Amino acid sequence: MKTIRIASGQGFWGDWLEAPIRQVEGGPIDYLVLDYLAEVTMSIMQKQRARDPKAGYARDFVPMIDRVLPQLLERNIRVIANAGGVNPHACAEAIRAVAAKHGLSGKFKIGIVAGDDIMGRLDDLLAAGHAMKNMDTGADLSTIRSQVQSANVYFGAQPIVDALEQGAQIIITGRCTDTGLTLGPLRHEFGWAGDDWNKLAAGTIAGHTIECGGQASGGNCLVDWSTIPNLENIGFPIIEAQADGTFVITKHDKTGGRITPAVVKEQLVYEMGDPHQYITPDCVADFTTIHLAEDGPDRVRFFGIEGRPATDFYKVSISFSSGYKAVGSLVYAWPDAWPKAQAADRILRARLENLGLNFDEILTEYVGANACHGPLAGEPAADIAEIAMRVGVRSGDKAAVDRFTKELAPLVLTGPPSVTGFAGGRPKVEEIVAYWPALLLKTAVTPNVEIIEA
Repeated sequence: MKTIRIASGQGFWGDWLEAPIRQVEGGPIDYLVLDYLAEVTMSIMQKQRARDPKAGYARDFVPMIDRVLPQLLERNIRVIANAGGVNPHACAEAIRAVAAKHGLSGKFKIGIVAGDDIMGRLDDLLAAGHAMKNMDTGADLSTIRSQVQSANVYFGAQPIVDALEQGAQIIITGRCTDTGLTLGPLRHEFGWAGDDWNKLAAGTIAGHTIECGGQASGGNCLVDWSTIPNLENIGFPIIEAQADGTFVITKHDKTGGRITPAVVKEQLVYEMGDPHQYITPDCVADFTTIHLAEDGPDRVRFFGIEGRPATDFYKVSISFSSGYKAVGSLVYAWPDAWPKAQAADRILRARLENLGLNFDEILTEYVGANACHGPLAGEPAADIAEIAMRVGVRSGDKAAVDRFTKELAPLVLTGPPSVTGFAGGRPKVEEIVAYWPALLLKTAVTPNVEIIEA
């Protein structure tokens, strides 16, 4: 049976830069898929593009392609990445410059998937009755319209399929589903119909399994974590898929990490939600139908997956300004590190209250005592060597947050003794970017697929 090998190269923007290179150089693959986008990433990219019309995409993608482009073409490895962010055309132009550098201009096609950015259409959509209510609170988008910074629709696999069918070697998308990056080439290679729900669900779960990169091959793993070998050379996951919807997750030989059913299950529950209905633009996948079996060392086979028809909606990722924050730390040393840190917090809060400052929230964490587990951690040992008191404030009043940043340092000489470090210096005031999840009818927006010569 025909087998397609799809390799994961990035799990987020900022993931291990060597991973995609090793996926290309480490053995045979047909596709390299790279997931760069998270919800907050879109607002960051939107700000970058506002400052520079040529920015707004994942810049790490370009030097990666520069390192492996000749190999990609020689071995006919096709690359699919949502590196385009809010500016996929600028990202494509940067790849064209890489092609020219290598003397490969005109030797391959670049596919651009756009149309997901609806920032400029929000008012028209709201006027047409698309309320884009917050999926968590039910509030209408109109209540925070003036604060919106970015708005992007999650497209699925179909525009990727369209680009592949037009011969694209490298496909650059804006916001699309993480799973669509993998489902797209599977549909293209095997000719899966858009309503073959079981196979679409299988391809979706394949994409979900590798979307976080090394997290599926032993990274960030709780099961026997201390025995997982050679994490410094972790092998990112690879899907070996067949036309009937079954697939194996594996990794290149002689790489670190571990792939077992237990490790894979940890990735499967990541952002799963209701296991009976994992909803994507392409289908609804039923995670309770997944069957797993060991298929040899570092090989796990998936089979029996079932799915149901897709909904009529796209999910929309919207970010908006929601006030300001600042976070700062002081480290207190033995003896009495714990009571000193608690006393410092009381003093700081009293001073802020005396100034009459307005905060929506003040949060204090004691790193080394209970920052991870809160009250469940119990009382720290009396002889604990050090505790970092980390204090954060949030407010719609920027001046109040700014004043907080000036109240932490005085504790060094006017509070409890033995501060050993003013971690990071004076805290910085940062804008809070909040997340607004919403739904939009698929009929209201259309993906735009463009093919250009490199």
